Amino acid sequence: MHRQAVDERIPEAVRIAEVYLRATGGDAWAALVHAEAGALYDLDEAERRRLRRDRLISCGYVRGGGFTPDERP
Repeated sequence: MHRQAVDERIPEAVRIAEVYLRATGGDAWAALVHAEAGALYDLDEAERRRLRRDRLISCGYVRGGGFTPDERP
């Protein structure tokens, strides 16, 4: 199942790689470094958002006193 999902993403990955390669004037190493830097930035941003969301959920839970079993959404 996972293999099929990865295989379906390959054409998109090829298009992205081609864009990076063109942007770096055909320098494959620079294209790889730029792609990796972008991916790491995106991972950092996703983690920052997750932590912020978790803090908001935690603060809301504490302020609201949590849920009783019959109040749970």
